[in-house]
Amino acid sequence: MFLLSDYAPLVIYTVIVVLVVGLLLTLSYVLGPAKAYTAKRLPYESGMVPTTPARQRMSVRFYLTAMLFIIFDVEAVFFYPWAVILRQLKWFGVIEMFVFIAILLVALGHIWRKGGFDWE
Repeated sequence: MFLLSDYAPLVIYTVIVVLVVGLLLTLSYVLGPAKAYTAKRLPYESGMVPTTPARQRMSVRFYLTAMLFIIFDVEAVFFYPWAVILRQLKWFGVIEMFVFIAILLVALGHIWRKGGFDWE
């Protein structure tokens, strides 16, 4: 059975967090600027006045390339833990990683063949 005293540190931590958040929000409201002035509302573009609107339509190719980069980058993260425990995994780990790499290469070939890397 559990005792309520087991939850005392959690309750204390929660109260402290709520108090700190409340204090920070109150200080931000009290010490922050009351009115947004004209210079504050202008977008900052490296000190230059922007000539085009910030909300332009982007090509779908840009988003596709960004997503492909993220997907293959996240998958590449799996190589590090595999390399660290390679000696413990022995041949099973090597074969498993070659299967993983083969799946990545098939996916990369498919994307390449479908024109996922073409900018035109």
